[in-house]
Amino acid sequence: MFDIREQLKKLPDSPGVYLHKDAFGQIIYVGKAISLKNRVRQYFNSPRNQPPKVRKMVEQITEFDYITTGTEMEALILECNLIKKYTPKYNVLLRDDKTYPYIKVTLGEAYPRVLKTRRLVNDGSKYFGPYADAGAVNQIIDLLNRAYALKRCATVQFPKDVKPCLNYHIRQCRGICLGTADRKEYARAVEKAMDFLQGKDRDLIRTLTAQMQQAAEEMDFETAASLRDSIEAAKAITEKQRVVLSRKEDLDLVLIHSGESGAHGILFTVREGKLSGRETFPLGDLHPGEEADLAGAFIQQYYDANVLIPKEIIVEKLPGDAGLLSEWLTAQKGGKVTVTVPARGEKRALLSLVKQDVEVMVRTLDERAARQKEKQEAIQEAFTEILGAPLGSAIHRIEAFDISNINGVDSVGGMVVFLDGQPYKKGYRRFKIRSVEGADDVASLQEVLFRRLKKAQEGVQGFDHLPDLILMDGGKTQVNGAIKVLESLRFDIPTAGMIKDAHHRTSSLLYENREIPLRNRKELFAFIGTIQEEVHRFAIDYHHKLRGKKMSRSLLDPIEGVGEKRKAALFAHFGGVDAIKTASAEELAKVPGMNRTAADAVFRYFSEKDRSLPEREPETVK
Repeated sequence: MFDIREQLKKLPDSPGVYLHKDAFGQIIYVGKAISLKNRVRQYFNSPRNQPPKVRKMVEQITEFDYITTGTEMEALILECNLIKKYTPKYNVLLRDDKTYPYIKVTLGEAYPRVLKTRRLVNDGSKYFGPYADAGAVNQIIDLLNRAYALKRCATVQFPKDVKPCLNYHIRQCRGICLGTADRKEYARAVEKAMDFLQGKDRDLIRTLTAQMQQAAEEMDFETAASLRDSIEAAKAITEKQRVVLSRKEDLDLVLIHSGESGAHGILFTVREGKLSGRETFPLGDLHPGEEADLAGAFIQQYYDANVLIPKEIIVEKLPGDAGLLSEWLTAQKGGKVTVTVPARGEKRALLSLVKQDVEVMVRTLDERAARQKEKQEAIQEAFTEILGAPLGSAIHRIEAFDISNINGVDSVGGMVVFLDGQPYKKGYRRFKIRSVEGADDVASLQEVLFRRLKKAQEGVQGFDHLPDLILMDGGKTQVNGAIKVLESLRFDIPTAGMIKDAHHRTSSLLYENREIPLRNRKELFAFIGTIQEEVHRFAIDYHHKLRGKKMSRSLLDPIEGVGEKRKAALFAHFGGVDAIKTASAEELAKVPGMNRTAADAVFRYFSEKDRSLPEREPETVK
C-alpha cells in the first residue's frame, strides 16, 4: 500500500514533474516544480490554506509519482506533454472537442495554394488564424481564389496530355497544369492574398470591383451580382478589424475572466497593429487570486500546439513563472518572446479596451449559461419523473448506441456521449461488427455494448467513465438485449430505448417495459430527439466511410502499376468500376496519368477475372 507520508520523505530536491493519482490509479493532476521535495509537500502539509479546488483534489489523492529532470525548462516541456497525454481532470484543458481552423498558404510549393487546415506544421507554409467561424474561413478562401485566380488542386506534377479543369475554362485558374502561368505574376497574386489576410483589404476590393465591372460590360449579370456579393463580404470581414496601435506590431493579449458560466481564457490577436481576432476557451471554476496562475497555464498549453507565436504576449497579471514562460516561448518561436503587463501608453490603453469587451462578452456567456442551466434542470426533472429519485436526478453522462449496415454488409456500431446535456465528441466511439453475420441489429448492439463495457472493466483509457444512462436506438428487443449484456458483466446502469413513430420522428422512451410519451415533455422531447439523430448520423457516417474505402480499393488495388493517382484518374475519367471493366486497353491508355503498360495490366486483370467466374445456372421456374 502506498504510504503518502513515507513517500514524501523520499522526494528529491530537484526539478521535475509530479503526477497525482486517485484510488483508481487515474492521473488527476500533473504539475512541474523547481524542487519536487518542496512543491509536492505543500499539498499535504497545509491543506487548510489551499483554495477549495485544490483541497478537493488533495482529498482524492491516494498516491503520486514523479519524474526528475535536469532543468526547470525540461520540467515545463515534460509537463506539457503529459497533460496532453493524460488530460487530467484538475489541470486546465483548453482543447476539449474543438479544433480551430487556420488559413494556410503553401509557400513551399512552386505555385502556392490558399486552403483551410486544422493542423499546424512547420513545413514552410504561412498560417493565419485561428478563426472561430469555419464558415468565414471558407468564405475568405473563396474570395481570394476568385479574385486572384489561384491554384486549387493539390497536384504538383501534371502529365503532358492533361486536360484543364472547369476552373480554367471559367477563368478561375491560370492554367498552371498547361504550363501557361507566369510564375512571377502568380507570386505577386499570392502576396496580395496574404496582404488581405494581414488586414490590407484595398487591393482585393479593387480587384473584385474591376472583375464585376467587366462582367457587367459583357452583360454577364449573374457573375456581376455574385462579385458584388463578394465585395460586400470582403468589406464585412475587414470592418471587424480595428486599428489599435500606431505601429504595425504583432502581439497577443491573454485575459482570464470569470462569471456565472465559469472561468474563461480570452485570447485577442493583434496583427499589423489591427485587432483582428478573439477566441474564448472555457477553463472551469476560478477562485480569487488564481488569475495569474491560470494565465500561465493557458499560455503554456495554447502555444505548445501553436506555431503562430508573436513577439509579445500581454497579460493582466504576471504569472509567477513568467520568466520561464518567456524563455520557453522564445525557444518555441526561434526568436525573442516576452510576457508583459504594460504600465502605460498605447498597450495599456489596449488592455483596458479589451477588458471592457470581455466584460460584455462574459455577460452574454452568463445569459447563455443561465438558459442552458434552465433547460438542463427541466431535462433532469423529466428524467426524475421517468426514472424516479434519486436515479433521475443523477443523470450527467448519457451514452447512446446505434447500428448501420446495408442488408447486413459492412455492419458498424456508433456510440455517442452527452455530458450535462451537451455532446462530448471526445467520448464518441466507432465499432466494426466482428461476431455477427447478416443484418442482426440486436446482436450487433449487444456486441458493441459488451466491448464497450468490457474495456471499462479492464480500465482502458477513454472507456473508464461509465454512463449514468444508456440509450439504445430501438424498442423492447434492443433494450432487452442490452440488459442481458449488463447482467452478464454485472453492471447496473439504467437502460432505455429511443422509439420513433411512423414518420421516423422520436416519439417516446421505453424504460422498464413502459413506453413513455415525450411530446408533453418539451425539453426532454427535444433532447432525446437530438441524441437519436446524432447517434444515427454518427453510425451512418462511419458506415459510408468504410464502404467508400472498400469500394475504392477492393477491385483496383491488386493491379500492378496502378497506384492511388492512377486509380483516382481512372475513376474520374470513367465514373465507376463497371465502365473501367468494359473499357478497351486503348481507351484505358488515353486516361491522363496512364501509360500502355498500366492500361494493359488493367485490361488483362478484368479479362482474366471475368473468365474465372463460373457461368450462372438458369433460374428455376416453379
